[in-house]
Amino acid sequence: MSIFGRSEIIIEMVNSKRVIVVLPAYNAAKTLEQTYNEIPFDIVDDVILVDDCSHDDTVLVAKKLGIKHIVTHNVNLGYGGNQKSCYSRALELGGDIVIMVHPDYQYTPKLIPAMVYIIANDVYPVVLASRILGRSAIKGGMPLWRYYSNRILTLIQNILMRQKLSEYHTGYRAFSGEVLRKINFRVNSDDFVFDNQMLAQIFYQGFSIAEVTCPTKYHEEASSINFSRSVRYGFGVLATACAYRLQKWGVRKYDIFQN
Repeated sequence: MSIFGRSEIIIEMVNSKRVIVVLPAYNAAKTLEQTYNEIPFDIVDDVILVDDCSHDDTVLVAKKLGIKHIVTHNVNLGYGGNQKSCYSRALELGGDIVIMVHPDYQYTPKLIPAMVYIIANDVYPVVLASRILGRSAIKGGMPLWRYYSNRILTLIQNILMRQKLSEYHTGYRAFSGEVLRKINFRVNSDDFVFDNQMLAQIFYQGFSIAEVTCPTKYHEEASSINFSRSVRYGFGVLATACAYRLQKWGVRKYDIFQN
């Protein structure tokens, strides 16, 4: 069989699933088009943009790009609140595979086919794009204090949750629809710790997570949180990992782990 024949089969297998890309947007007008143009529409069926009360022309740019599914928040609900709208809308549209890509172009959508293929063929139900596996974080401009904080938090989380991820803090993630329906992501925080709570919920339900190496770009338009909010996020991460362990031991029960 020729290499072209194999490629056609791969695309056909991926297209048996409804693939939806969600873009949690906040002041992303300058980078949205660049991100959108790299989405592989040969395998992606729909794009959903959720605008969290931006102060720029994010929604206008999205409309000009022809994004059909645009959700706008009248007040800023936060990063976690934005994702709740993203995943709820994706499930309403019947998404079999849902990929979150930040529209600030910190991550390239060119990895979507690899992530989708892993889920579509029942290899893993969740895929994270890791900035740590390929040592791309520092190369891409991640500040050293952020890099080492990432490594320390990840080590503690792996110990408490008895897992072995290279990082828990990437914002580039793909989920099967089954996973999103199984976990109660709607009770999670509206802040940045939402991401970690989702991973804790996924592990608690017995799902496995794959990782692929991912380049990253830190630039002026890339979304980021300041030092004080990073400290608060770090404590939230540790609290989530501890809650996971206490729930596993049967010492306490937490709402995020209840269906």
